[in-house]
Amino acid sequence: MSDYPFVAVFVQATGIHPATARLLTIDAVTFDASGRIGEDFHAVINPGTDPGPAHTHGLTPHDFAQAPRFSRHLRTLDKLLDGRTLIVHDTPTTWGFIVSEAKRAMNAAARANRSRRGRGNKRRQRVGHVPRPEMIVDVLASSQRNGHIPTDTRINAVANMIGVASPPATASLERAQVPEAEFSREQTLKLIAMYLHMADNPATYNPADLTGDKFGLQRSAIRVDAEKAPALTANPGPLDEDGLKPGMEFVISDDISRNPDDLIDAAMRAGLTYREKLTRETSVAVSDAKLRGAELRGKAMHADRKNIPVVSGDEFARLLGDMTPAE
Repeated sequence: MSDYPFVAVFVQATGIHPATARLLTIDAVTFDASGRIGEDFHAVINPGTDPGPAHTHGLTPHDFAQAPRFSRHLRTLDKLLDGRTLIVHDTPTTWGFIVSEAKRAMNAAARANRSRRGRGNKRRQRVGHVPRPEMIVDVLASSQRNGHIPTDTRINAVANMIGVASPPATASLERAQVPEAEFSREQTLKLIAMYLHMADNPATYNPADLTGDKFGLQRSAIRVDAEKAPALTANPGPLDEDGLKPGMEFVISDDISRNPDDLIDAAMRAGLTYREKLTRETSVAVSDAKLRGAELRGKAMHADRKNIPVVSGDEFARLLGDMTPAE
């Protein structure tokens, strides 16, 4: 492990929410700070449900029927991920699926062990544990931390944006003809190249600070708790020239260079109300897109269309500094 302290992981799943979707494939490669490759791992996983159309993952129903369940691979993943720095493209999704699948496997084994105990069978299933990486590096968040605002967040599109040459992210006949294992490994190696390209200023997360939201996405505990917290006071309406006021609802886009958790924590202490989704009740949206002259998308685009003020991360921090902290 000391020779190859990093591990890049690329996954494919039946959907985008770990709470309801299931993993289909997982590819992992260990490497060192120079990019030298160590161990590798690839698996097709039987999801126990409809895997979806073949063009989204490149596999057939026969491939999944012959594949084992995730529980068969968990102990191998534990050995690969434990104690290493995990490199992923999107932490909430990729880490969310790994954690959700690991917990499903552990719960199923626990139920089976209880059933065996009642019949006098002392053999216990041991499927492994939730992997314990030392740290997680998110290359998508790293690109945003380094001043890039991708309109297409797929791996190849982000790689091209930061200067790592890649094929176009758009679907093509050539892409559809690439075997799944080859495609997945290409994506995993692309994650390694992207990490090495931004190794001086990566976006990092401590797994202990992450927790599942209602969709199973692994987000910071600060963010998840803020979404659940009730409003301290009534919403006074949109942001105006008088600045921020307690009770105002805010959303934060993923294109800001500041750490979103720092802004969420400061805003909650000032008495604001955090929401993941933008609505007509939103008082202000935080996005760096306008500041950098980039195309508005996501929350910033919808806020602009609804005439909801959009401010940069730095401006939002300044406005918070002008407020009196709430009790």
